[in-house]
Amino acid sequence: MNVSPIVESEFASTVMAVPPLARRPDFSLDVEANRKLIQHMEAGGLRTLLYGGNANLYHVAVSEYRELLDMLADLTAPETRVIPAIGADYGKMLDQARILSQTQYQTAMVLPLTGFTTPAGVEAGLTRIADTAGIPLTLYIKSEDYVDVETLVRLVERGTLIAVKYAIVRKDPANDPYLRGLLERVPASKVVSGMGERPALVHVRDFGLAAWTTGSGCIAANAVMALLKAAKEGRAEEAQQLYDAFMPLETLRDDISLIRVLHDAVTLSGIADMGPILPLLSQSPAEALPAIGAAAKELLAFEQKRLAASSAAHA
Repeated sequence: MNVSPIVESEFASTVMAVPPLARRPDFSLDVEANRKLIQHMEAGGLRTLLYGGNANLYHVAVSEYRELLDMLADLTAPETRVIPAIGADYGKMLDQARILSQTQYQTAMVLPLTGFTTPAGVEAGLTRIADTAGIPLTLYIKSEDYVDVETLVRLVERGTLIAVKYAIVRKDPANDPYLRGLLERVPASKVVSGMGERPALVHVRDFGLAAWTTGSGCIAANAVMALLKAAKEGRAEEAQQLYDAFMPLETLRDDISLIRVLHDAVTLSGIADMGPILPLLSQSPAEALPAIGAAAKELLAFEQKRLAASSAAHA
């Protein structure tokens, strides 16, 4: 695991993978299955792994957290950055911050909580969490009500936040006054699009965001890295072709469940068996599994075809 201090340019250098977490039938961590998925992602060129919503860290026990952190540190290559999630509630976050303070992790992402927060409370809470963990935080924003731009700017300027994962869904991602207002005060190099591939091209091309987070890219790591490069270099036709390859699985995730569909898709692709998903979530609906499996295998075949062509070209 990469334990060097984070530099701002790092966020633009790689798509941020958000993988599922493999468990055994008794819900204990499956080290070997997680190793297989990590090695698959690393082989495709992904260099930042964010274990958050797709890994169902909303429901992970604090008593398991240190074991999880140690496993991820052991399984990843020296150049791979790992960002674990904390929270979503303050009490759990505080316990996890105390554990993080004993490790070499350089940031942690705050899972979003709605309905029981105020912007002032978020500001006070995150300040204490960062101080307790001894590291800056990455903030995951899914609602304008969670924190206003002014508060967010203060947290970034004080160093409480090192990055923002922006995931407020818009009908038209190009029409986003909140994001435009945020980018007037916070460098785009610190903001990562947090909704997968669907708004990614607009966010990188039109707003200049550093990169994006990917679930489907855990299956097609090389292709998603190529998409980032094509988008940043203005190769629109190539970017669209790559983008289109992700849409069948992304559509199933949008229609059914972002977390559950990805968990099952990795298993059905044959990359690694993710096992059961931790309660209080459950497997995707049985009737949807054939479509999920087909989309996952199609995306993996697209990835393998690209890799084979690249190998032949360099032979």
